[in-house]
Amino acid sequence: MEWTTIVIRLATSIMIGGLVGLERELEHKPAGLRTIILVCLGSTIFMLIGLELGLASSELGRIVAGAVTGVGFLGAGAIIRARGEVYGLTTAATIWLVSGLGLAIGAGYYLLAIIACVSVLIVLRILGIVEKTMSRK
Repeated sequence: MEWTTIVIRLATSIMIGGLVGLERELEHKPAGLRTIILVCLGSTIFMLIGLELGLASSELGRIVAGAVTGVGFLGAGAIIRARGEVYGLTTAATIWLVSGLGLAIGAGYYLLAIIACVSVLIVLRILGIVEKTMSRK
């Protein structure tokens, strides 16, 4: 793989992670801009390493599975139980999903990552407004 391709994938990862991270930052969530970018970038790097090593698809599948599992632990740290209620599930899900975006970008699936990023932003922004409106009523 050429270095220009690697740089484009890393830059795309930072931009897409940054968009989702900015939304989380604006909502004052614990996993904000830097955390979300780092999760996306890390997953992109894991996939790029697998591709650079010329791993077979089954071995790349193990990289994906490892990233999903590892990021699951990171997301679990964002979940808090207090006074009988659970907080941070959306943040944990966002961390997990952004890892998937990073893996897609690392594999070169830019269109998938862009469409998924827009979908994530719609879910977080629009449905967040809907939830707030419904809870007031």
